[in-house]
Amino acid sequence: MAEPLNVQLVAVEEKVWSGKAELVTARTTEGELGVLPGHAPMLGQLAEPGQVRIKLPGGEQIAYEVAGGFLSVSDRGVTVLAETATPTSAAGN
Repeated sequence: MAEPLNVQLVAVEEKVWSGKAELVTARTTEGELGVLPGHAPMLGQLAEPGQVRIKLPGGEQIAYEVAGGFLSVSDRGVTVLAETATPTSAAGN
């Protein structure tokens, strides 16, 4: 089984969340994107309005409404750089 993703969610003024994840899902200007461990490096522009969902090891899911910014995938993990990021319920979207 692959190692979990290292995830950083950063807004302009603060680090919002960081930790390990099994899956990161975000809506980009190119469409819905799911990132699993081992994903190829890429850079995507977040769609507005958008949501970033993070599935934690064990199955719990957290979500943030985001405005503006980018999602970057590298061999070190996933970084979401957003202008704003507000916690929201992962259910229903």
